[in-house]
Amino acid sequence: MRMRPTLSWTPTADPLPGTSDLRQVTDALTEGGVLVLSGAGLSTESGIPDYRGAGGSLSRHTPMTYQDFTAGAQARRRYWARSHLGWRTFGRARPNAGHRAVAAFERHGLLSGVVTQNVDGLHQAAGSRDVVELHGNLARVVCLSCGAAGSRHELAVRLEQANAGFDPVAAGMNPDGDADLTDEQVRDFVVVPCAVCGGILKPDVVFFGETVPPPRVEHCRTLVDRATSLLVLGSSLTVMSGLRFVRQAARAGKPVLIVNRDPTRGDQHALTRVALPLGAALVAVADRLDVPLDGQPQPL
Repeated sequence: MRMRPTLSWTPTADPLPGTSDLRQVTDALTEGGVLVLSGAGLSTESGIPDYRGAGGSLSRHTPMTYQDFTAGAQARRRYWARSHLGWRTFGRARPNAGHRAVAAFERHGLLSGVVTQNVDGLHQAAGSRDVVELHGNLARVVCLSCGAAGSRHELAVRLEQANAGFDPVAAGMNPDGDADLTDEQVRDFVVVPCAVCGGILKPDVVFFGETVPPPRVEHCRTLVDRATSLLVLGSSLTVMSGLRFVRQAARAGKPVLIVNRDPTRGDQHALTRVALPLGAALVAVADRLDVPLDGQPQPL
């Protein structure tokens, strides 16, 4: 019988060097009760760029803020034109090996849950069921006036009808599904209103400058309390929305394990940071645990 490992951890202020050693991640999953916290780096192998990695979009792109979006029609025209074009690519993204590995770990009872900072729905498409979407999901839209919720696919059809022939060439794509377009390219784009009340439609995601709904945060805090350890996948932990859960786990003396190519803001709280490509690393861990990646991806 394989002995169940007991992970020990002592916080340190020293920089945490990256490693290629997957043993501690494997041991944590063997013990079970692991809460996954995933970020944009997990989806890069699905063709969705990240914000802060090498060549990350923040080096050339300032995301739309909630304040800008709600302040004026021109900002919303710019957002929806860019987002509509980006959705054609974003909406076709499919889960990669990393997403499938996380789903396989869940199926085999090794996880206590998944919290994702991503808005792409790829965890669910890979077969994960217990997923908290910290920042929402781009596949949904909501009316700021009446609160009616709708499908992004249905909105895309309405925007296509209102903007026949709209097919500009984008300079790049961003993790929030926003294509890089000039003001000239979006000048004549027509934004459609809520089909129920004629109000302003917004993607059901947390914009920069907007707060995560407090009940969602508290639910995630409860998940951290219940977890044995926290496994961070592909997040720089630069923003507090994810870092707060790392700090919470560390304060409780629970091991924090990070798989991310670059250093993160949470390294000082971690037992280890594995600096390997996520897909290959998670597949290697699954192989060591004899966990097959045999789930079929689900339609988005």
